[in-house]
Amino acid sequence: MNASAPHNPAADGTAQIGVTGLGVMGRNLARNFARNGYTVAVHNRSPHRTHELMKEYGDEGAFVPAETAQEFVAALEKPRRLMIMVQAGPATDAVIDEFAALMEPGDMIIDGGNAHFADTRRREAALRDKGLHFVGAGVSGGEEGALNGPSIMPGGSAESYAVLGPMFESVSAKVDGEPCSTHIGTDGAGHFVKMVHNGIEYADMQLIAEAYDLLRQVGGYTPAEIAEIFQRWNEGRLGSYLIEITAEVLAHTDAETGKAFVDIVTDAAGQKGTGRWTVQTALELGSPVTAIAQATFARASSSQGDLRAAYRGLPGGTTPPLSRTEADRFTAQVEQALYASKVIAYDQGWKMIQDAATEFGWSIDLAAVAGIWRGGCIIRASFLDRIRAAYTADPGLVSLLGEERFAQEIGDAQVPWREVVASAARRGIPVPAFSAALSHYDTLRADRLPAALLQGQRDFFGAHTYGRTDRTGMFHTHWSRPGRPETTA
Repeated sequence: MNASAPHNPAADGTAQIGVTGLGVMGRNLARNFARNGYTVAVHNRSPHRTHELMKEYGDEGAFVPAETAQEFVAALEKPRRLMIMVQAGPATDAVIDEFAALMEPGDMIIDGGNAHFADTRRREAALRDKGLHFVGAGVSGGEEGALNGPSIMPGGSAESYAVLGPMFESVSAKVDGEPCSTHIGTDGAGHFVKMVHNGIEYADMQLIAEAYDLLRQVGGYTPAEIAEIFQRWNEGRLGSYLIEITAEVLAHTDAETGKAFVDIVTDAAGQKGTGRWTVQTALELGSPVTAIAQATFARASSSQGDLRAAYRGLPGGTTPPLSRTEADRFTAQVEQALYASKVIAYDQGWKMIQDAATEFGWSIDLAAVAGIWRGGCIIRASFLDRIRAAYTADPGLVSLLGEERFAQEIGDAQVPWREVVASAARRGIPVPAFSAALSHYDTLRADRLPAALLQGQRDFFGAHTYGRTDRTGMFHTHWSRPGRPETTA
């Protein structure tokens, strides 16, 4: 169809799904649907993007271009399935309001952007009152995944997934023939799980970056040598998309300067907000995602130029060189520390999903979440098969460390993990995510925590009460009275 052709009424009601918002992700998802045999209506607020898609990719499948909202909605078969791929926030609300007014009860609006799950819950409730299904669908995999098969995390009603599920499963990534899409849960569950995915992604990337920094500063390896180390690691239990691309980045040489690419990139990391949302929500839930939090703060610290300038030049640790034999031994220790810390970070993410399911009344299959993260998404990794198996065997598993093999691996990593963190501290090398993961582990395995003292302090200055180890109930000590008598709260 010619992109500049006038509206063709004969095309009305022929599109099985519509995509509005034809940026890179939206355009690639539309192409993905078309490549899988669906007729796709395409629309963008600026029509030139619709024209460009038709000009460049119109021969990839059956597209129905629309220039107005009315034409776009008219092009969709009933019940209508309309996918929004626009910037999260007010822009999403504006697009929803525009199209909801043109739709009928039973129709479906799908938000495939990185929306905050609380916004998705609000929108779902509002549209449900109008008889419309609203589906917040997390989509992971970047532009390549959107085109060739992402991991898709849809929330919303079971009725909507009965219609949308086969389509999402068709265009999603496949692992061992299994689609990387499943119904996550009601209202905002899909976007919540996508948010946690991104939080784990922050932690995973920071842990990998810290491992690189240690290998370079302590081990004395060049970026090219570290690339080879990561390539070896990718063939074992650390095998993952992020380890794979890390090796690629470290092996790359800047064409203009001839230097290692990693040495010409400004060391200030950006973020789009999903990691921050994860940490903020974890605080509200009381879910201790400390490795994710430190990874998020590490990005913030890297961008604090003035503050870094104020600290630069202050005394740090010692930097004695290692022999190559010592460096090789240290490399093996870093591998152990990286693996153990990654297990902790993923465990924190899964526990946060459990905490949210309890808070919001969601029924989330944790094994299925691991299953759909095995392909398409950024944190796809070989050990997700084992995480899926662990939650399949015990859906109520509180922690991955309750599974025998993970517990054994963490036990085996104890000495090298602690040696790596101690070595970093002695040498003044920042490892906030490694340290947070280890501290999280030590906090939860401790028989007694200094929280007992905290409760004593809280009771002293605020009469906040405390429990006792020898009898039930809550108590308060009258600290200012003679003899400091204790009463039942």
